[in-house]
Amino acid sequence: MTILIVQGPHTAGHFAGGDLSARFDSLMRAAGQDMSVCTCGGLRELVARVREAKAEGAEFMLLAPGNLAEEARAHPEAGLDEALEALASPYVEVHDDSGAVVERADGRHGAPLATIVINGDLATSYRIALGIALRQLAA
Repeated sequence: MTILIVQGPHTAGHFAGGDLSARFDSLMRAAGQDMSVCTCGGLRELVARVREAKAEGAEFMLLAPGNLAEEARAHPEAGLDEALEALASPYVEVHDDSGAVVERADGRHGAPLATIVINGDLATSYRIALGIALRQLAA
């Protein structure tokens, strides 16, 4: 796998794994890349998937925590910051609400390559993030 998309639940139910894969499948094939989508129902599952990214062969990750971003900020002991800091590959955060950004106060290594927020338009946020990922992998 080349690009791993790890997403939490979104209020409006945007982008179930199959929908996202179908939308970007031809783009990924044209670029000669593979993609895997994992939808997480809770913060522990999200943290576990981020930790497993290297073992799964992810060269790049799109992280769309959705409704779990606020929970991650409220519960730093859950380990999302540590999992992101240990991530061997670059990643881009994807959001449809500027209030959902996962904040890291100290600018550690776990910071994303980019944070994409198109308020109210998660599909556009994903398109931009995927473009960044494909450019990074082509370089």
